Amino acid sequence: MSDAAGSTSSAAMPKVDHGFFAARKEQYKQVFPSLDFIGWYSVALNPTAMHISIHEQLIGYHPTPLLLVLQPTSTDQQKDSGVLPFKAYEPTVEIRDRKSRNVYIEAPYKIETGEAERIAVDSTAKGGAESGTLSSHLQTQRAAIKMLHDRILTLVEYVSNCVAGTAQKDHEILRALAALVASLPASENKYFRSEFEDEQSDVLLTTYLSTLTKSQNILNDIVDKYITMTDMGREHGGHSGGLRSGKRRGEFIGARGMRIMEDWAR
Repeated sequence: MSDAAGSTSSAAMPKVDHGFFAARKEQYKQVFPSLDFIGWYSVALNPTAMHISIHEQLIGYHPTPLLLVLQPTSTDQQKDSGVLPFKAYEPTVEIRDRKSRNVYIEAPYKIETGEAERIAVDSTAKGGAESGTLSSHLQTQRAAIKMLHDRILTLVEYVSNCVAGTAQKDHEILRALAALVASLPASENKYFRSEFEDEQSDVLLTTYLSTLTKSQNILNDIVDKYITMTDMGREHGGHSGGLRSGKRRGEFIGARGMRIMEDWAR
């Protein structure tokens, strides 16, 4: 949550718009019920008095909100060492001259990523050219089609120049082109068109069935998980957090969807 979002600036220090903040926090809570507000971020080199002022306004939402400071103007030493340009700070109370004040101290952190995130970052870093066998195959097909297109354009340009009289006619090349054109299937022939449409329909039908099968497998997995959660709820009375989560999933699918899944499960 940024220190600029939902805040208004006064002559001294920025003031947090608590009405906007509470409304946005409630919206996030509805979308991500398992997450909660634990801190905010800002763009700066180091924490300042402005950050302390905002921190004191956010204590009502969390007793010790963390501060993540993004440092876009990192030093060359940080770039060479591979250190990410941000630091985490946690608030603490310092007593000086018999008076207490809020200060920030740098906190250690560890970045954890899931398998899906690592694959996405790796694919982005490589430009998506080596993301898998399918991508490599499509790249090869694209290069072959582009080469064929360029060569066809060259032949069309040569024939056009021969017709216009700007290029010297080579009868051997023209005979080869005539033979090549004659060997191509007649796309306007009614039998060719009928066979082409049949093959196209078969391909589209196969693609549709493949998509339908994949969707059915996903739905079967959901049914299995729902049955498992239902059996656990009957055994334990449905008082654990995981069972409540399973109940919400069942309610989200809807009564009609549940009836369909129960029929498939049978």
